[in-house]
Amino acid sequence: MVLESSRLGDMPKKSQISVVIPCYNQARFLGEAIESVLRQTVRDFEVIVVDDGSSDNTREVAARYREVRYNRQDNGGVSAARNTGLSESKGDYLIFLDADDRLLPHALETGLNNLQSHPHCAFVWGHSQHIAEDGTPVASRPKPRIERHHYRELLRTNYIRTPGEVMYRRAVFEAVGNFDTSLQGPEDYDLNLRITRSFPVFCHGQVINEYRVHNASATANSGPMLRMTLAALRQQRAFVKGNREFEEAYEFGLKSWREFLGTRLANEVLIKIRSSDRRDEALRGLWILLNYYPLGFLRHVSGRLRQTLSTAKS
Repeated sequence: MVLESSRLGDMPKKSQISVVIPCYNQARFLGEAIESVLRQTVRDFEVIVVDDGSSDNTREVAARYREVRYNRQDNGGVSAARNTGLSESKGDYLIFLDADDRLLPHALETGLNNLQSHPHCAFVWGHSQHIAEDGTPVASRPKPRIERHHYRELLRTNYIRTPGEVMYRRAVFEAVGNFDTSLQGPEDYDLNLRITRSFPVFCHGQVINEYRVHNASATANSGPMLRMTLAALRQQRAFVKGNREFEEAYEFGLKSWREFLGTRLANEVLIKIRSSDRRDEALRGLWILLNYYPLGFLRHVSGRLRQTLSTAKS
């Protein structure tokens, strides 16, 4: 990987909190993400934008803000971009904010206060409010506040919506490693599983992040998300073996992810198969469905697919 590093603005002092913003062709949202950090109620922070080989004007947007440290690298995916930001950062605590999301003004203060009041915890987290592509609020179901058995509950489901909800201690990365670059989509889920397996964490329950829902978001493509999420969960198999409670949670998680993402994928396949210019995408989705959720193919696709194809021939 070829890495170009440049500083836009003054050289920063050592900061207590580092906010890392990975960005790949999301310059249209990046300014809002940066400004949401600059509006924080605490000032002891640094902002690092990692441009993951964008072809849009990400660099120009970052250059508008003298507080931003800008790094550009060849496209390697969001995990690699977050790892670059981690290595470039100086703060004792870290937040990884997606370029299309926004922090609420009290996010850093809330995370900092809770980490300092829970010195044994590897990270603390809160919740997100959904917003539309234009930034307006969208109704969203509130996430439960998990207060105990964090690893077990993460095996069952990913109750942390996005990395922007979490403030990490830097030291935990030395213990468990960085983001897994082989996973594109659930890499934060994998990291949090590795952390909660060994360390206590704490949910303060406050809404601190605005999560943007749009077609270009990483969770919009259900096929790769199904494949990668199951891969992330299966990496825990060796650690749950022999613990009945964990084994049951693990099996529940596998089933739940197959049903949730598999049903979404089945619906995507049926929509794409009707479009002549998207049938290659439909076939790729169908292959993932057959390999990772064959029951979903039988439940949701086979009959309707035969009906669709017979209609198309007639």
